[in-house]
Amino acid sequence: MTSKRANTTVFAMLPGAVNAVPAGTLSLFEEGAVVQASRFRYGTRYVERPNAIEVDPVSLPLTGPAEREPANGLTEFGAIRDAAPDLWGRLVIERKLGRTGPLPESVYLEHAGGNPAGALEFRARPNSPPRDGGTAPATELAYLVQAAARIEAGEPVPANLAAIFDAGSSLGGARPKAAVLSEGRQWLAKFESRGDRWNVPAIECATLQMARQCGLNVPEVRLLRLAGDKTVTLIERFDRRATAAGFERTHFVSGLTMLGVHSTEMSRASYADLARVIEQRGVAGAVATDRIELFRRMVFNILVSNDDDHLRNHGFVLDAKGGGWRLSPLYDVVPKPQIAQERFLLLGVGPRGRLATLDNAVDGSGQFGLTARAAAEIVDQMARIVRQWRVAFAGDGIEEREMEPVATAFRRYAEIGGDAIGKLVRQPA
Repeated sequence: MTSKRANTTVFAMLPGAVNAVPAGTLSLFEEGAVVQASRFRYGTRYVERPNAIEVDPVSLPLTGPAEREPANGLTEFGAIRDAAPDLWGRLVIERKLGRTGPLPESVYLEHAGGNPAGALEFRARPNSPPRDGGTAPATELAYLVQAAARIEAGEPVPANLAAIFDAGSSLGGARPKAAVLSEGRQWLAKFESRGDRWNVPAIECATLQMARQCGLNVPEVRLLRLAGDKTVTLIERFDRRATAAGFERTHFVSGLTMLGVHSTEMSRASYADLARVIEQRGVAGAVATDRIELFRRMVFNILVSNDDDHLRNHGFVLDAKGGGWRLSPLYDVVPKPQIAQERFLLLGVGPRGRLATLDNAVDGSGQFGLTARAAAEIVDQMARIVRQWRVAFAGDGIEEREMEPVATAFRRYAEIGGDAIGKLVRQPA
């Protein structure tokens, strides 16, 4: 099969603006649904803008050759892949087109909605008008839930439920969701999935609230109970800021993009690798804060048995004023019920690799700029909160029947290295 070249114009919304400008041309060389190679060329006018941002911080600096390929032999630019529809958004597009995936990447970009993650968007030509807003009013949540269920089931979506095609086609992740507007702010509405064995939206909402109690940087979250025993979690978008003129967008890239590796190599990476990204690309004066935040997230994932901590579930947002990248607010953290006592995260934790124990985390804490004693105190403080998870969940409106299926995600403190942590905390300062 001969590869075909498809061109797309990448637009970027620059800091302080509410309208995107053409940044350059993306060329995809595709054989069927497989991207064989990619190239990107910045527009001359774009790089001359004093507030121009790098489309991809690893592969596409603003200075250098006119046309470039992805770094490290990859076939796609990480930052562009981060902004493109992911599993759910692609399924929405396939249902809209009446086609069975996978489709060529250029087709997904052509039909992506106008509200992708971060500051990038895709249009056919530099003079193409903006796409639709990509949100639905929160008052239509009940209809969006119905539409999402039909999409998952492979059923036709009637015209009265078609808002999902606009509100869902830009989005990432695998779970059903839509972008909604409420109280003048943008939110991700996350729905139940037909394959769920327990109430995932409710548990995710309560887990994020508990993460906030543990001192983590968490966006605002709300739990909604709709008619028909349907549950929706609203998570405020941290890459959008409402202004009098419209919504500003913040450039976002994943940890996968920052490390410049292929998705098949994610399990070889570690939290220490992400800490080095913070050291190298972080904002002066905020590096120490972000490294400690990352350590706390690793510890929290151990405490709640969240082993879906892959590199695309860690992100960075551009701080244009600070001249660097900050660790994004926390997202996509859900406890995983497990039988095995010995558990592992997807990313490396400490000197004993991916082993999900608190002593392993503390033994590697120097990578985050912490002494073992300081790290142990953080762990002890967080563990005291998570040990009361049932109380915390109940305070967030989670019923006992909804808690029970995830109870095995929470292990006893002593079983995950708590004794060693306690000894460190009790040592004289």
